[in-house]
Amino acid sequence: MHIESLKVFCDLIDTRSFSKAATMNFISQSAVSQQIRAFEEKFDRQLVERSRKGLVPTAAGMLFYKGCREILDRYEALGEELQYLGNIVSGQVRVATIYSVGLHEISQVVKNFIKSYPQANIHIEYSRANKVYDDVINGANDFGIVAFPSERPQIEIVPFRNDRLALICYPEHRFAKRKTIEIEQIADERLIGYERDIPSRKAIDKIFREHKVMPNYVMEFDNIETMKQSVEAGQGITILPRATVDNELRAKTLRAVNFTENYVRPIAVIHRKGRNFSIAAQKFLDMLTDGAAAAR
Repeated sequence: MHIESLKVFCDLIDTRSFSKAATMNFISQSAVSQQIRAFEEKFDRQLVERSRKGLVPTAAGMLFYKGCREILDRYEALGEELQYLGNIVSGQVRVATIYSVGLHEISQVVKNFIKSYPQANIHIEYSRANKVYDDVINGANDFGIVAFPSERPQIEIVPFRNDRLALICYPEHRFAKRKTIEIEQIADERLIGYERDIPSRKAIDKIFREHKVMPNYVMEFDNIETMKQSVEAGQGITILPRATVDNELRAKTLRAVNFTENYVRPIAVIHRKGRNFSIAAQKFLDMLTDGAAAAR
């Protein structure tokens, strides 16, 4: 059993595609199929199956995937440790993040990391929160970055930063020239919100309930960029972290009004408990936490 074969299997599970796994490893699709069959024959277990959702790992396949991922991570970390003897930080860092944080909160940290460690390779994947947690738990990514982190037995939570929430409106709106506003004053407004299963939506709805406000949602989206565009088009107002509208505030296409109370969106870095980080991954985590400390 070769380390390259373990990587092929992990790439197959990560991409859920024989063709993508083949391309990533510079082999044919038939070679990928042969390696999977060889594993299944060796362990006398079916490892993958096709369903309506496409290719998915069986329970045995997921167990094998986690073991392979741990072996690959340790193998990669060993190579990095050997190179680090010559003061070279190399290897891959895999990060999954929700869209808004990836676009607005960590871009400068990523740029600084690339500049500081040019021989390291950082991969940023944008996902919805539930997939970020799943990929961190399964070992597909070193870190996840999420808003309103939820405690789970397999997850370690590292606080990153708190973003202040604000009322966001278009320049001609009647609230645009206000300096502050109370949450109760937006009850009758056309409100553009997150989709209901998104943690930020649940947290904002909790604020409404605490203040006995019945919000008038007219649109719901799964990402901040579309929400901002809808507000710019005059379709309503929204509640967003101020940090996510910096560009629009500078361009004067949106206005931000602070609430009289300090509502915040907590952001955290998550990783699997007990995970052994590579040198590159640890350096990236240090940059994230050092940057967050400097911002406070």
